Amino acid sequence: MGAGSSQPRVDGAVSVAYSSRTDFESSMVSKNGVSTPKSGDDLIFARDFLDNNRMNLMHSLWVKLFGYVIHPSIPKDSPDLRVADVGSGTGIWLLDVRDLTAPSARLEGLDISFDAAPPLETLPSNVKFRHWDVNEDVPRDLVGVFDIVHVRFLSCVLFSDQVPAAVERLFKMLKPGGYIQWGEPDFESIQIDKTRPENETKGLSELLQVFAVQDLRTKPTWLTSLPAAFSAAGFVQVEVDRKDAPPHLAFMLHECGMMLYVIYCRRTKNGMMRNEINRIMPTAVEESRRGAYTTAVRWTVVAKKPAGA
Repeated sequence: MGAGSSQPRVDGAVSVAYSSRTDFESSMVSKNGVSTPKSGDDLIFARDFLDNNRMNLMHSLWVKLFGYVIHPSIPKDSPDLRVADVGSGTGIWLLDVRDLTAPSARLEGLDISFDAAPPLETLPSNVKFRHWDVNEDVPRDLVGVFDIVHVRFLSCVLFSDQVPAAVERLFKMLKPGGYIQWGEPDFESIQIDKTRPENETKGLSELLQVFAVQDLRTKPTWLTSLPAAFSAAGFVQVEVDRKDAPPHLAFMLHECGMMLYVIYCRRTKNGMMRNEINRIMPTAVEESRRGAYTTAVRWTVVAKKPAGA
């Protein structure tokens, strides 16, 4: 990656910044068993057709960057293979896995909402979806039954103090000898690259700053400790695959990521935040056209549950 630009403070852009999970939870109210921010704001990102297409495109670019859907070290040829995708979203990863595995493989998407998933009637017969929150106990019928557990893009979902327990739950879901594969962008590595030294980056820098201070979920810092969390939970053969995208692919990933700001503005009830992003976006888009783009290192961490566990 090239040299990054500074990220100036944007005054008045955000009404609340959460510095911890406790602060975040104290800002929430419960209505009919559902927690929502007291400010009336919603989830960070929408689950609508625009966001679904963003997620599907990001998946394709992610696979292009890493060169695999399932890490080469993970066996996938068993006719009795059982695979879980935690935080399955649109189900795009599972649908790609279906093309790589036996027709008899059982592929299960687990998520807290299926608003992003296709209509169940359109799914292949061996692809199922089920409600489960990774912060809750593993259902008894899901303990020790999976050959592969896949996780990706939970950086903006989990707080750092929730990660160890989440890893332990995923460990429980695997059969002895099963594998976990977890992919995330490294938010601490985000910077702005330029095709020419004279390229302006003020708008892109402001976007990053505005979004980062919204709450702690938008600037996670726990990825580098994930391998250690794997080891602490009992995993062995922990391997980290880091990818720094070449410029042509990095720019595609950047433009896909720019969709997040537009989608956030469609979802948020924070008028100041929405107005600030809408003010900055035209400048950031023009800077991108001239050759400035955000980059980040992306990680895939894989590990094995010991055969005797």
